[in-house]
Amino acid sequence: MNQNVESLYLDRLIDPAIETALSTAGCVVIEGPKWCGKSTTAKRFAKTVVELAKPSTYRQYKLYADFGDDELLRGEKPLLFDEWQKIPDLWDYIRAEIDSKSGQRGQYILTGSARPVENGGKDNKRHSGTGRILKVVMRPMSLWESKDSTGEVSLSDLFDGATRAGGRQKQTIRETAYLLCRGGWPETVIERDKDKALLLSAKYVSSLIETDIVELDDIKRNPTRARAILRSYARNISAPAKLTTLQQDLEVNDSALDTRTLDSYINAFKKLFVIEDIEAWSPKLRSSTALRTADTRQFVDPAIAAAVLGAKPDDLISDLNTFGLLFESMCIRDLRVYAERLNGNVFNYRDKTGLEADAIIHLDNGKWAAIEVKLGSDDAIEQGAKHLLELKGRVDTEKMKQPSFLMVMTASPYAYRRPDGVYVVPIGCLKD
Repeated sequence: MNQNVESLYLDRLIDPAIETALSTAGCVVIEGPKWCGKSTTAKRFAKTVVELAKPSTYRQYKLYADFGDDELLRGEKPLLFDEWQKIPDLWDYIRAEIDSKSGQRGQYILTGSARPVENGGKDNKRHSGTGRILKVVMRPMSLWESKDSTGEVSLSDLFDGATRAGGRQKQTIRETAYLLCRGGWPETVIERDKDKALLLSAKYVSSLIETDIVELDDIKRNPTRARAILRSYARNISAPAKLTTLQQDLEVNDSALDTRTLDSYINAFKKLFVIEDIEAWSPKLRSSTALRTADTRQFVDPAIAAAVLGAKPDDLISDLNTFGLLFESMCIRDLRVYAERLNGNVFNYRDKTGLEADAIIHLDNGKWAAIEVKLGSDDAIEQGAKHLLELKGRVDTEKMKQPSFLMVMTASPYAYRRPDGVYVVPIGCLKD
C-alpha cells in the first residue's frame, strides 16, 4: 500500500476486498458516489496516479486514447485512473493490455463516480471484461467506519451462531439525528465543527444538482427540476412509491413533467450512484401469499434526503415521522456496507397481507436474517419483533434455511436479546 496517504486515512471495510481483487484480476474498478472516498482509498494501492478530473490531464490522456499512443498506459503498476469514465475507451485498452500480458494481475485500478456514457447514451459495445476486470462497490462510511459505533454487536458473529448480544451506544437521539444529517462522507466525518460538517453535506447535494447531473451526458437537464425530483424522492424515502406517485407529487409545481422525463432524471441519479433502491426479496413461503415486488425508494446516504428537505437535526427531533423514515435510510446504508463485507445483499420484504420487513440480509451461502427498523419506543420495538416472528413462521424452512437471527434495529441506548430470541440493537452498537 502507498504509505503517503496513510496518516489521515480512516480504514474502510472495502479495503480487504480491493486487495483480494487486485490479487485475482488484472484490473479493479471501484464504483460509488462522488465524495465517498474512492480516490483516497485507491491511492493507497496505486503506484502511479492519473487524475482525469484535472482538465490538463484529461486533455493529454484523451489524446493518447484517441491516437492509441503507448503513453496512455505507461507508468509503474498498479496504475490508477481516477474518474476513468471521462475516457470510456480506457476499458478496452486496459482489457487488451491485460490479455497481451497473459492476465497479469494487479496492474490497473479504475475509480468512477458515474457510469460511463457513450454511443449516444448507450453503453452496450464494451466488452464485459469477465476474468480480467473486477468491480467493487464503495458507499459512504458506515457508523463503524466513522468510529461512531462501538461495534459491540457483530453481524458476522450473529450469522455464525452467536446467541448473546449486549452493549450501549454512545449517541443520544439528538446526536443520532446529527449523524444522519452529516452523512457518511469522509470530508464531513473528519470535520470537527458540526455546523461546518452540515454545510459540507449540503454542498455535496448542490454540486450534484448544479454540476454533476448537468455534465453527466449530452442530455440537457434543469438543476431546479433535478432538486425538485430529489426532494420528491426524499418525501417518499423508505417506501415503495410508484413513478406515477412521484410525478403527481411534482406536478403541483411542474405541470410539464411527463413520465419519460422523470424517468430520465431518476436514471441519471442512478448512474451517479446517488439513488440506490432496495429490491424485493422472494423467499419460499409455506402458503401462496402474494408478494409485492416493487422496489423501495432509497438514497445511497440519508444526508442527501436531509439536505434536499432542508432538515436539520432539530427539525427531525420535532418531526418523528420524517426522522423515522430517514433513520431507516441510515440503517439501510450501514447494513449494505456490512452485508457487502459478508458477501451478501440487502433486500426488502413486503406481501399483500401488509406484513413487511425493512431489511433482509441474504448471504451468498444461503444464510439470511430479517431486520425491522424502529426509532426505539417500547411499543414500536414490540411491533417490530411481532412482525419478524410472523415472517419467520411464513418461510418454508424445508426449502430454505431458518433465519440466522431476527433483529429490531433502533436508536435506543441498549443492545439485548429478548426472551423470544429477537435482538434489539442500536445502530451505534453494530458492525460487520
